[in-house]
Amino acid sequence: MSTPMEIAEQNPILEPAIHPPHDASMEVSHQNCSQPTIIAEQLGVGEPLAATDPPPPPPAPTPLHETKFLVSVEVCLKPSSTARLEDVQRAVERMLENRSMSYVDGLVLIPPHDLFLVENVQRICICDTEEWVKNNDVLLFWQVKPVVHAFQLTEEGPCEELGPDGQPSSFNEWILPAKEFDGLWESLIYESGLKQRLLRYAASALLFTQKGVNPNLVSWNRIVLLHGPPGTGKTSLCKALAQKLSIRCNSRYPHCQLIEVNAHSLFSKWFSESGKLVAKLFQKIQEMVEEDNNLVFVLIDEVESLAAARKAALSGSEPSDSIRVVNALLTQMDKLKSAPNVIILTTSNITTAIDVAFVDRADIKAYVGPPTLHVRYEILRSCVEELISKGIISSFQGCDGLSIPSFSSLKEKVNANELHDTDTNPWFCKQLVEAAKSCEGLSGRSLRKLPFLAHAALADPHSRDASNFLCAMIETAKREKSEHPE
Repeated sequence: MSTPMEIAEQNPILEPAIHPPHDASMEVSHQNCSQPTIIAEQLGVGEPLAATDPPPPPPAPTPLHETKFLVSVEVCLKPSSTARLEDVQRAVERMLENRSMSYVDGLVLIPPHDLFLVENVQRICICDTEEWVKNNDVLLFWQVKPVVHAFQLTEEGPCEELGPDGQPSSFNEWILPAKEFDGLWESLIYESGLKQRLLRYAASALLFTQKGVNPNLVSWNRIVLLHGPPGTGKTSLCKALAQKLSIRCNSRYPHCQLIEVNAHSLFSKWFSESGKLVAKLFQKIQEMVEEDNNLVFVLIDEVESLAAARKAALSGSEPSDSIRVVNALLTQMDKLKSAPNVIILTTSNITTAIDVAFVDRADIKAYVGPPTLHVRYEILRSCVEELISKGIISSFQGCDGLSIPSFSSLKEKVNANELHDTDTNPWFCKQLVEAAKSCEGLSGRSLRKLPFLAHAALADPHSRDASNFLCAMIETAKREKSEHPE
């Protein structure tokens, strides 16, 4: 295998262009060679070069390793594995070093001769390369420094303890990374940038804390607010973000928890009790974050139910007890700010109903809107690929070998007049685009249900014909939109 430097030498185009530094003394000495010493002294340089002297050598080229891209490689252990995460991580790093592979998002085949990995690893997946490449390019092995994250999923479901008098608990608790959320991050499709923005925010928030940045000089609260219409996947995105961070940060925080607050359980029929229930809940969370190696995510769904604008209460349209709830919530969040290992994730369908003091505390206020045509196509494409893989429908006329291009690849093929190549069926792609267009106005939640409803509308549910299925999906989308309440 050629080394990165050998490859650069064999392919001069890979080597960065190097230009000699601009030297004013060189220009002047060439223009007036009769007074080189005087000019050199005036410019503050050493003995000037004679006109016949060769130019100075260019600076040494920048080593390739300084420009490598950091690419995350996630390694999921088998449930039966008892291997140490550190040992698996090192084994995968050695495996990647010995393979001259390109880096694109997706699964990496486990070498069958590596018995340790075969015995302990369930899958190896390259993630987030789209942050570094554009136009469907790939990263070559010498451009990449892989960052390996080994983890094992917890198969326990949410823990919910009953409160006093048999009342529902004020929160559900998951140990992360949880099997229940496996693959959730990848299934959520948004316009490019949203998910990466959240990952980078969390990384910066934890880094600032780790480095001991003075919060009185540079302020951050570790509070995220995702807002937008219902059905856009805000709550799922919060859970997926917590799962992803528990994997990426497990070397620093080997224990991670997700606390999902049951807002409805914090309201009491007794006057002034609701504020006390909020304080009691956050007291339990405060105890969890006292462990330095424990990273805690607090999810408050539909936060407007707890952080309702106090203006409404003062005007009499909200019960006065809600003021105490908001005050208690803000006070407890301010207390958690001193804890370095907690991130609060919140969602809202009605941002105008949230108290302005809470909104001001949120570091990120990201809008999650209805899916665009690009996103709708990608969601439907992932659904159709799943049905093809399970044998429910065929890709086209009984041939399962045809690929479904991504939206960006499809646009490139259309622009280059390559839609009729051997790997793509133009009719199939056009019908899928038509289906995506017909879904305008539907939420992401409705889009995920659409293939099931379309299949249920088929006259013959055992038919695998793709053309009938896509036509049924278009008709089902139109019907769903007509029945959707305004």
